[in-house]
Amino acid sequence: MFENIRLSFQGIWSHKMRSFLTMLGIIIGIAAIIAIVSTIKGTNEQIKQNLIGSGENTVEISLYQGEWEYEMEYNGVPQGVPLVTEKLLDQIRDIENVENVSACLSRQDYNGVYYLNTSLSGGYVRGIDGNYFDTCNYIVQKGRGFVDADYTKYRKVAILDTTSADALFQGEDPVGQTIEIQKEPFTVIGIVTKAKVFEPVINSIEDYNMYAQSSAGSIFVPDSCWPVIYQYDEPQNIVIRTNSTDSMTKAGRECADLLNSFLTVKDETIRYKAKDLLEKAQEIQDLSSSTNMMLVWIAGISLIVGGIGVMNIMLVSVTERTQEIGLKKAIGARKSRILGQFLTEAAVLTSMGGLLGVAVGIILAKIISYISTTPVAISVPAAVGAVGFSMVIGIVFGVFPSYKAANLNPIDALRHE
Repeated sequence: MFENIRLSFQGIWSHKMRSFLTMLGIIIGIAAIIAIVSTIKGTNEQIKQNLIGSGENTVEISLYQGEWEYEMEYNGVPQGVPLVTEKLLDQIRDIENVENVSACLSRQDYNGVYYLNTSLSGGYVRGIDGNYFDTCNYIVQKGRGFVDADYTKYRKVAILDTTSADALFQGEDPVGQTIEIQKEPFTVIGIVTKAKVFEPVINSIEDYNMYAQSSAGSIFVPDSCWPVIYQYDEPQNIVIRTNSTDSMTKAGRECADLLNSFLTVKDETIRYKAKDLLEKAQEIQDLSSSTNMMLVWIAGISLIVGGIGVMNIMLVSVTERTQEIGLKKAIGARKSRILGQFLTEAAVLTSMGGLLGVAVGIILAKIISYISTTPVAISVPAAVGAVGFSMVIGIVFGVFPSYKAANLNPIDALRHE
């Protein structure tokens, strides 16, 4: 085997230009495939991160009526939806891949939040438990967070995120100030921000429409004070944090199924559902990939063309080395030895083309990324598979020339001019 490989390199080196031109079709095909696959993978990762957020891995499970989230403000509190107990939260924590869980209440308030004459129109008011900030990866930037006494003594205190703080106070220090929520005074005790600040990549107006979130921000109050603002208890939403992005879908569905098992509603359209951003990302990725895979198949055609080129050159090589083959067979070389030598040469030739193609493909992917600002992620399995596939092409298209060489009559071969 090693002797065949040595002879293959020797034969390729003795005809450098011819060998390079033979490999060119393989190089172009592999480079095109690597560049396309890398762009697809990079785009898919961007879609996933834009929808989910970098490393956040949180899923919100909310009450729905049919296809729409249940509106407490217009429909009132639904009958048969029990409040989430600490025992139920413990059951949710036991779901596989769930790291943390929190119960919260949420409303988008368009005209109920004020600081002096400044309104937070469209901002979210959220009634949260003690686990919410940890589950959703918030950290206190200024002031303090909620303590147990805030819940047990029903203190009317609030924490703002940086967006709502900027919108309401416009550079003024909010801590210690008083805001109104549904005409109830709440003292601002702190400001929170995400521990991992993530901004989606916006390359077009379509990206903006897809990824842009509400810019009004959120105001957090203890969930025990929720009836002070909205006069009654309401069914909570659940937020879970999983140990990986890929486990979000399964864990979210299992949590929704567990919550639904406690419902006794007459309207069967009222169900808990997970806001499955990962599934939405997958749908967009599938649409993108199905289009781009057509380009991969088109690029694969050049590999077939390259394989035909390999067959052609190997046939020429057999013709050129007819006397060499005849001499080897005359001194006792078996058909399998001759067949193996030419198959090895074809495999080495296309493997070298595959390796060069991978290198060119990576460079091409980087150039495409730089010019078009499209992210790329080099796929190691695709690179290894491309080199392996190029070797297979060499073997497949080298079989006929090798078989022809192995079956030459030694006497006729020695007489060949």
